[in-house]
Amino acid sequence: MLTELKREAYEANMQLPAHGLIHLNFGNASALDRGRGIMAIKPSGVFYDRLRASDMVLVDLDGRRVEGRLRPSSDTPTHVELYRGLGQACGIVHTHSLYATAFAQAARPIPVLGTTHADFFRGEVPVTRALARREIRGGYEAETGRVILERFSKLSAEEVPGVLVAHHGPFAWGPTAAKAVENAVAIELCARLAFLTLGLRPKRARIAAALLDRHFRRKHGPRAYYGQP
Repeated sequence: MLTELKREAYEANMQLPAHGLIHLNFGNASALDRGRGIMAIKPSGVFYDRLRASDMVLVDLDGRRVEGRLRPSSDTPTHVELYRGLGQACGIVHTHSLYATAFAQAARPIPVLGTTHADFFRGEVPVTRALARREIRGGYEAETGRVILERFSKLSAEEVPGVLVAHHGPFAWGPTAAKAVENAVAIELCARLAFLTLGLRPKRARIAAALLDRHFRRKHGPRAYYGQP
């Protein structure tokens, strides 16, 4: 059932260690068949060097396992909440990549300091509020998804396809699992650049709005002209 969806999720997961975005067995990626309302996600606690495409677990958007012999990722309720709240997303990635996680632990957004950031995100990569005690003690993983959606109540999830969960780590999404991986790579790159830039010049001014928009619009939207048609 949905072999290609499992393959898409598996390939996205295998890109995470390839890009140095995970350590040990932290992190996960999922892919959604929105028409069927079913996602494929990494099984919980399985190390990447032992992972196979057939290990991917199929889960519906009510969080019920519909196929797979292994338990799905413990972050499955977060993915479910995000897929239900982000109507354009068909791929989600969660990592504990080093620099982005440092910003998350500091509860600090990744600022837009240059055009590399602007090529991917039309604004800072935001950080959520900290979860309340009742949210942590309740349905913690689902509440994590809800606090992300709360942060994006007045932001465009298409223009800024990623977030830092305070004291936790980054999540990224996209129209495919492969694009979500690309956005996760971009978050880590922007976090590292911001960390180094702020070390060199702590009071570095943010990028000019005109330059931010010009670089973002070169790659995104109806007037994009970067790359090949």
